[in-house]
Amino acid sequence: MRIDSHHHVWDLSVREQGWMIGEALNPIKKNFSINDLRQAITGCGIEKTVVVQTVTNYDETPELLELAEDDELVAGVVGFLKIDSTDAISHLDKYELMRGFNNLVGIRDIAHDYEDTGYLAKPQVVKNVQELGRRGLVYDLLTKTPHMQAAIDLVKQAPNTQFVVDHISKPYISKGEMQPWADKLSEIAKFENVVIKVSGLYTEADWKNWKASDFWPYLEHVTEAFTPSRMMFGSDWPVCLLAATYKQSIELMEEFTKSFSHAEQKSFWAATSNRTYKLDLF
Repeated sequence: MRIDSHHHVWDLSVREQGWMIGEALNPIKKNFSINDLRQAITGCGIEKTVVVQTVTNYDETPELLELAEDDELVAGVVGFLKIDSTDAISHLDKYELMRGFNNLVGIRDIAHDYEDTGYLAKPQVVKNVQELGRRGLVYDLLTKTPHMQAAIDLVKQAPNTQFVVDHISKPYISKGEMQPWADKLSEIAKFENVVIKVSGLYTEADWKNWKASDFWPYLEHVTEAFTPSRMMFGSDWPVCLLAATYKQSIELMEEFTKSFSHAEQKSFWAATSNRTYKLDLF
């Protein structure tokens, strides 16, 4: 089995995606449905997916829960909470009353877009993320390098919460920069309640001129820090379409993981995401 642990859907007639700023994003300024994804994954071996929130809007998550309830392809939902808010958990309580709540496997906030690089270490964030752990929900860490120290500080204070680092914390691949990203990633990897999504690589590279070898130093460091038993595949479709097709995202990972053992490949493609998000698929 292969699981895509990170993709999105959106309908611009329902709401705008406020982060789509600039002409460079024009290729994805259109609607993307679950049926569009179903077409994109043809021949790629993907059997189940996890759909992830895209906007800081409490109306989106209920729609994703409904989608997961109605479509067998979607095995889980990572929904939204404004995680530094005193009323965040009250919104989670509302989700619990909604159809499809059983599909909610995790929570995310758009931390890497906030000017405060210490956002994830704020006391209210820590309190709310600790509560997610008590409720058995994962917290997805959406960070860039400047936000990584705050993520580490959060993880230290929430040992009973499961964390997922999204997009390998978005290193500056287009610049060829490894530090301080690499050291921070090694530090957060020391915590056993943290796993990592190998996703979002293409949009951190040169969109028009990337080559597979550009990603190798970053992928090798991720593998050294986390080992395949704590790595999971994510496409970041349709955002990835800015620089690569769905098939290309699969082919790159097939090439990188070809030296993995059978057990390691199983972890990367399915077992880590199944275990982490409690998808109960096998």
